[in-house]
Amino acid sequence: MDNMLVKEFRGGLLECAHFGHICIVNEEGKIVKQVGDPHTVIFTRSSAKPFQAIPGIRAGIKEAYGLSDAEIAVMVASHRAEEDHVGALEHLLQKAGLMEDSLVCAPSLPLNEAAKENLLRRGGMPRRLYHNCAGKHLGVQAYCKLKGYPLASYNHPEHPVQQEILSTLSTLADYPQDKISLGTDGCGFPVFALPLSALATAYVKLACPDLIKDPATTQAVTTITSAMNSYPHLVAGTGIVDSILLGDSNIVAKGGFKGVYAFALRKERLAITFKVLDGSEEEWGMIVLAILEQLGYENEETLRKLRSAFPMTITNDEGWNVGSSETVFTLEAPQNA
Repeated sequence: MDNMLVKEFRGGLLECAHFGHICIVNEEGKIVKQVGDPHTVIFTRSSAKPFQAIPGIRAGIKEAYGLSDAEIAVMVASHRAEEDHVGALEHLLQKAGLMEDSLVCAPSLPLNEAAKENLLRRGGMPRRLYHNCAGKHLGVQAYCKLKGYPLASYNHPEHPVQQEILSTLSTLADYPQDKISLGTDGCGFPVFALPLSALATAYVKLACPDLIKDPATTQAVTTITSAMNSYPHLVAGTGIVDSILLGDSNIVAKGGFKGVYAFALRKERLAITFKVLDGSEEEWGMIVLAILEQLGYENEETLRKLRSAFPMTITNDEGWNVGSSETVFTLEAPQNA
């Protein structure tokens, strides 16, 4: 029970309990706070997207194709196919001279309910561009085109771009490449398994790129994270915790499917990763809020936005108050500190 994160009550009875692990590291990659096992191995899922964009930006695809910050932001997005998302993706597609049918991610409907309803009312059909990972795929394909690498196998683990992505993540995470296990993500890309602590070590470098030894990588990370903060809505969407956090220029954040979340604080030079073990994402906002409150985070406006977007009350379809949620964890210093 030590790693229970959230309880949910309905009718006065405990209905759900969400367990997980939290890891917080400083700029040296040292664990300073934790809940549960900070070294538990997790699949990064979409929290890895900022790292997957680094090789292409480092190689110069922004300059080669005249990409805007909006188009870079959507490259690292788990977008909801809202209007501005689709617009940025179409511009990226056109500027890089790519074909939508060449993407291996499956044709999808928008994840945003309003966007999906509007599409269906117009008689629209699923598109690969509506897949929430389409920007990542376009970014990697743009890099392949620039380097003359084969496009047909761009998602294969042995492809040179995928190997460069793996090497980049390993370096920033200070974690041996041969220890990073690979699976296949929902979009068809390789997905990385490594400890929460290693992912946090990589994330602190997104917030503090001065920690990165290679100047070209430092500049690439600065370009990517600046775009994320400039266009927070493009990275996720309406009401999504990523976009709320990225509206704060002090924060770099990106969630991943099945309950994994990562964010980092520039001024405090800290990075936080956590995993909700049952894979739920509904609790992300309140977990992030509790972590920031326990850390004494100073930006009250960010805390207010999180409280407003992720209230502790549970409502039914009619909007009635039918229950409540509460975070039940306390950040602890590691026992061997």
